[in-house]
Amino acid sequence: MTAPQPSPPEYPGPPAEAAGTVPQQPAPPPYPQAPPPQYPRSQQIPQQPPPYPQTAAAPPAYPQSPQQPPAYPQSPQQAPAYPQGPQQAPAYPQTAAGPSTPTATSPPQYPHTAPPPVPQSPQQPAAYPQSPQQAPAYPQTAAGPSTPTATSPPQYPHTAPPVPPPPASPPTAALSSDDPAHPHHISTDHGRVHISRDQRRTDVTAVGNLLLHLPNFLCSLFVVGLVSLFFGGFGIVVVLAWLASGALVFHRPTESALARHLLRLRYPTPQERAKLEPVWREVTARAGIDGRTYELWVEDSDSLNAVAAAGHIVGVTRFAMNQLPNGELAAVMAHELGHHVGGHAWSSLLGYWYALPGRVAWRFLKAFSGVVFKVSRAFGCLGVAVVAVTIGCVALATISTLYGLPLLILGVPYALAAVGRRAELRADEHAAALGFAPMLAAVLDKLHQQEQRQTAEQTAQSGGAPVQESALSKLLSSHPDYHTRLHHLQPYLQPQRH
Repeated sequence: MTAPQPSPPEYPGPPAEAAGTVPQQPAPPPYPQAPPPQYPRSQQIPQQPPPYPQTAAAPPAYPQSPQQPPAYPQSPQQAPAYPQGPQQAPAYPQTAAGPSTPTATSPPQYPHTAPPPVPQSPQQPAAYPQSPQQAPAYPQTAAGPSTPTATSPPQYPHTAPPVPPPPASPPTAALSSDDPAHPHHISTDHGRVHISRDQRRTDVTAVGNLLLHLPNFLCSLFVVGLVSLFFGGFGIVVVLAWLASGALVFHRPTESALARHLLRLRYPTPQERAKLEPVWREVTARAGIDGRTYELWVEDSDSLNAVAAAGHIVGVTRFAMNQLPNGELAAVMAHELGHHVGGHAWSSLLGYWYALPGRVAWRFLKAFSGVVFKVSRAFGCLGVAVVAVTIGCVALATISTLYGLPLLILGVPYALAAVGRRAELRADEHAAALGFAPMLAAVLDKLHQQEQRQTAEQTAQSGGAPVQESALSKLLSSHPDYHTRLHHLQPYLQPQRH
């Protein structure tokens, strides 16, 4: 086995030829390397050979922004410039994120100190690098915002977009009466209730109503006195019993009987009571009235109406209870409560009660006179003349005996109607003072529309002839017209000035 031969030592050039080795070409001298420039950063440029000229894959040139030109140190040993080929890639914008890490294919990017901004004229906007895939990024410098150009608007500080106006509320007719979004819906969750000292009073309207019923009262007393003559010695008892009967107006069982048989009212069902009582508590709480003093009744009617009767009855129609929002229903109840608080209800019922005998006697005389005239026609003109003279003598004797007081009865209905219209206005003011003026105005508008529909129906039934109300019928109306009531509500509908 032959021992390994040691390799001959490597000598430079000539000795190798002497040993009989193949002559080799001398290696080219290394590319002269210039010392790298010193940059502000502490790190040095990696030692790498400069790239050879390339044609199509030339690295992109660094964009020079007009506001931020890069400042490279100029020295004789500067690295050779990279040739630019005809198919140069698009320039990439400089961002504020900092210099990128140097790679083998692209030289490192070094931070540039931003020089002061160069003022530009308005006619020559700054040219920003454009790329087909990305919108130009505006360089942000500490010197201030860049000048806007015509092709790309500058980005201004964003402000909060204007708040769109709230959607218009739906019309009142489109909302149901139980919808809380209804403008006339009120909250019935009342807190502490402050009860006022005066639960009732008698205003001027109530006193005037009693005074105007005085002629009817005297006529009724005369009629009761004539009837008491048939009872002999017990006649005075009959007269006293009739005078004391006025106290029954404030008797609860009597009131219930009058409400049921005379006014055609009924007690509410449990479901109806659950709807009426919260509204009634809200009304009485605002007025400072003890709501347990009064009773709630319901009238089976499809018309919009309510009634305050006797001393403790508040009745509403089925239509008002089911079709009105609770705010408008509260306005109706507050109106009726105003009649009770002002004494209008009990004074009207008391006057009606004491005038009842005279009314019955008047109806009897009218019926008797009609029968007598029909009988007198059988005897011709002579019989009619005799009956007319007899009735005239009786009427003259009555007027002269009572000092003309019976003549006042002819004007009492008109005076009572005027007082009743005034009482309605006072009740409207009571409801408006409790905060129900807008709701009450809406109810009055519905009442006005209801009257117009009734008038249109009467006009259609009469063959198209317009139905006009006479002046006397207007004087006998117990309620003022719509425009008068709305006019008296204007001080409560206008905004208060502070």
